[in-house]
Amino acid sequence: MITFFSAIVVLIAGYFVYGKITERAFGVSDRKTPAVSNPDGVDYVPLPAWKAFLIQLLNIAGLGPIFGAITGALWGPAAYLWIVFGTLLAGGVHDFFSGMMSVRENGVSIPEVIGRHLGGFMHIVMRVFSLVLLTLTGVVFMVGPAQLLHLLLPGFWSVRIWVVIILAYYLLATFLPVDKIIGRMYPIFGLFLLVMALGVAGGTIANSGSRPMMELTLRNLYPGSLGGSSQGASGALPIWPLMFVSIACGAISGFHATQSPIVSRCIRSEKNGRLVFYGAMVAEGLIALIWASAAIAFFWDKAGVGTGLLALKNAGAGGSKTVFEICSSLLGPVGMILAIVGVIVCPITSGDTAFRGARMIVFDWFGLDERKTNVRAAVAFVLLSIGFAVTFLDYNVVWRYFSWSNQTLAAIVLWTACAYICKTHQDYPKRVWVALVPAVFMTDVSATYLMYAPECFSMCSRGATGTLVSHVFGTAFAMAMLAIFCSKVFFNRTVLKGASKNHRA
Repeated sequence: MITFFSAIVVLIAGYFVYGKITERAFGVSDRKTPAVSNPDGVDYVPLPAWKAFLIQLLNIAGLGPIFGAITGALWGPAAYLWIVFGTLLAGGVHDFFSGMMSVRENGVSIPEVIGRHLGGFMHIVMRVFSLVLLTLTGVVFMVGPAQLLHLLLPGFWSVRIWVVIILAYYLLATFLPVDKIIGRMYPIFGLFLLVMALGVAGGTIANSGSRPMMELTLRNLYPGSLGGSSQGASGALPIWPLMFVSIACGAISGFHATQSPIVSRCIRSEKNGRLVFYGAMVAEGLIALIWASAAIAFFWDKAGVGTGLLALKNAGAGGSKTVFEICSSLLGPVGMILAIVGVIVCPITSGDTAFRGARMIVFDWFGLDERKTNVRAAVAFVLLSIGFAVTFLDYNVVWRYFSWSNQTLAAIVLWTACAYICKTHQDYPKRVWVALVPAVFMTDVSATYLMYAPECFSMCSRGATGTLVSHVFGTAFAMAMLAIFCSKVFFNRTVLKGASKNHRA
């Protein structure tokens, strides 16, 4: 358990140390936040910092740090490193800047933030891209719970009827004022998510004698054949880029950037930003670390496999059945209740805010008045109708495209943060590296995955040659983006003339 407890210490210490570095790179101030200067009783509603934190945690978490972390655990303890350092150096930076840039831009949605800093073309592209991503997210977190409800109550209603019921709830949560459902219920569900994770952690530690946690190793242990490497094991999958896409919400996720503006319209002070945005990401990293460790430990001796990774894979890895089995075995009847409520409620609470975020993008795009109830209801109905139509597509295909688009958006948001820093600070060379390093890294991940994955250019079907081509392309593309950025910023000072009045204030 040395690795597990060391990772927890690093995550908590990282919040205070690297979170402060990130906060300084942005440059928080005492200026009024949109919730204070422009309250409207719908989206712009001042909330206490603790409540905003729990809402942000539930908005960005859902089942991501559970299912994604368990899936990522198939590669072995290497997943721990990505969860810890991905959270601190990439995910926390991404979430903090996406939320705080929105605060500085009067709470606008992330496509508007990107457009103001990366130009008109990216503005249009990201409006469409973000709407597609949020629709896919809403569908993923609508169909999943519906399928689980049908499994738990097989003789009750069909999956399609459960989808309609969830859609009816989504409609209310999407157009009602933020403090009516989200502000009242989500802090409770956020605490529930934390209690569920702490219970699993306690059960795993208590059973460490018979089901020990694995200690750190950098080997690729993906169970194509147990203990094999990405090059030699039959069926083994490479860590790069697949693990970095599989563990998204537990390390860095572009979806978070679409959710942060919901809370950026509610915080009372910019000084709350580190707790609400960076802190929620660290909490999610802790949840992901617990579930990844628990999954490996739980299946340690099952079927005589030794490390348990093959047994974990055969059990379905990051699926609801695995969560049910872990919770019920470690925590008994209470654990089963936690698992059932967790895997149903948590995704629903991420799905509804996905559609709420989509509604906000439409309102920002067309300059609509969110105070008009009939307009909010009409836009929400159209968006949810589109989402319902998408549910007829293959769920697995929808999930795969969601995964890639999710990490691609994260890279774009980090590049936007780089541009923001350069536009708002004369000493930007001392600050921009905080966002620049993860921006280059995530660009490499997304570009490599685009080439490698079967749902994209499918270079994985060409064996070692295809893998090499994917890696070379990803690295070359990331370096090209870095060169373009440096040429515009460090060798062309005119880029700094784009700072808005809000930044100069």
